[in-house]
Amino acid sequence: MRRWLRKWKEVLDSFREDQSGIGVVEIILILVILIGLVLIFKNEISSIVSSAFNSIKLNSEAIVK
Repeated sequence: MRRWLRKWKEVLDSFREDQSGIGVVEIILILVILIGLVLIFKNEISSIVSSAFNSIKLNSEAIVK
């Protein structure tokens, strides 16, 4: 068990020491793309969420009765 924990500690330490991570520019680009997709598909997302909540409401009323 200790060997397993030691191995995981080595793996986590190597990730922390790795300097080739994602930069700020890449994170900003990903956020811009995600926000753009949300804006493009806003109506579709709203209708899906609304129908899901309506279904939950109807099913919960049936369970309570």
